[in-house]
Amino acid sequence: MSTGPHADFQDTGTEWLGQVPNHWLLRRLGYFFQERREKVSDREFPALSVTKNGIVPQLETAAKTDDGDNRKGVMAGDFVINSRSDRKGSSGIAGQNGSVSLINIVLTPLAEIRPRFAHYLLRSAAFQEEFYRYGKGIVADLWSTNYSDMKAITLAVPPPLEQSAIAGFLDNETAKIDALVEEQKRLIELLKEKRQAVISRAVTKGLNPDARMRDSGIEWLGEVPEHWEVVPFRRILSKIEQGWSPLSEERFPDEGQWGVMKTSAVKRGNFDPAMIKAISGAIQPEPRYALRDGDLLMIRGNGSPELVGGAAYVASAPDRCMLPDLLYRLAYMPERADGKYLSYTLGSRALRHQIELAARGIDILKIAQPSIAELRVPLPPRQEQVDIVSVLDAKVDQLDALANEAHCAVDLLTERRAALISATVTGKIDMRGLVDTREAAE
Repeated sequence: MSTGPHADFQDTGTEWLGQVPNHWLLRRLGYFFQERREKVSDREFPALSVTKNGIVPQLETAAKTDDGDNRKGVMAGDFVINSRSDRKGSSGIAGQNGSVSLINIVLTPLAEIRPRFAHYLLRSAAFQEEFYRYGKGIVADLWSTNYSDMKAITLAVPPPLEQSAIAGFLDNETAKIDALVEEQKRLIELLKEKRQAVISRAVTKGLNPDARMRDSGIEWLGEVPEHWEVVPFRRILSKIEQGWSPLSEERFPDEGQWGVMKTSAVKRGNFDPAMIKAISGAIQPEPRYALRDGDLLMIRGNGSPELVGGAAYVASAPDRCMLPDLLYRLAYMPERADGKYLSYTLGSRALRHQIELAARGIDILKIAQPSIAELRVPLPPRQEQVDIVSVLDAKVDQLDALANEAHCAVDLLTERRAALISATVTGKIDMRGLVDTREAAE
């Protein structure tokens, strides 16, 4: 059995489908589905979350409301899709009875379409783009699609046996791709752990394995080289400065225009100078907050605990760029400390432990300036700091390169998965050989 392109096609008259096999049925979506609009309570029908991974029991992170009686009912086998454009890709066939928020559209597949085929067809990238093209809204990048508009979308559906063959083929092929993606993600996590372990050891134990050690007197730090100091951060800081607050639209600034850095410019110890927001011409910039070469930056607050207190050293600052409100500039004493060494140290396990204990907040965790001042920092002599940085730069660059390769592999596999699904559910790959094989087996 082999698969390949179909020989005979018909023109659908729609851009998202293009040409499809002659024997496929062309009808509007409303011919294949019936909308389910029953209102139910989450006391009788368990709450479900509509995610990019499909329909799952309600996530802990999902927004909760007190109006649990005002939800849409879902039956196992229904297809559910979030109508909002900022939730693109959040859809799937429900595996159990339950309830979803009213922003979702619930569709019951009729006899002419198999649920598993519908799952792949309506989750395909091509259909998702077509679905949100029918949306309406007053915000340029946020709109919703109603069922009354959705039901007019043209679908092309093969005979039932071919639908089952396509769904079975995609189940197998996507499972293989998903397994490869998981392998790459595990590799990324291992490299991330290795990266932090390498940094943590270097900034707490030094480079010389034969160095004489002493008890630091701090349980979470353990032993440090005998000639090192362990000092409160305030002993090597001259000032902690909070960034500037006015922000404007999300776009990169024109040449010569002032910009404000995004907080995401500080990530895993690295500084990304590309992450800049433009400042509206109506807002007067504050040059005293301008980013400078040699700055040591720290994330003051974030909704993700692992990002609070993240630090980065700025070797070369972009021109006319200011610090945002959620970043600190830590002005250190250069005669006592190397900025890049301090950046590595703040990302070590020893310092992350202290930062996580010091962070406070509910929706957004923040670390206060007095807490930063009292962080305990292992501090070798100045030249030894430079030597540690030199060794770490080489090792970290190597680990980051491997992690980047793994990230690229994930991106390529994800693109391949999406392309395979779109090509198969729109008839660009002939699955009739699979149907013949299945019939022979039966």
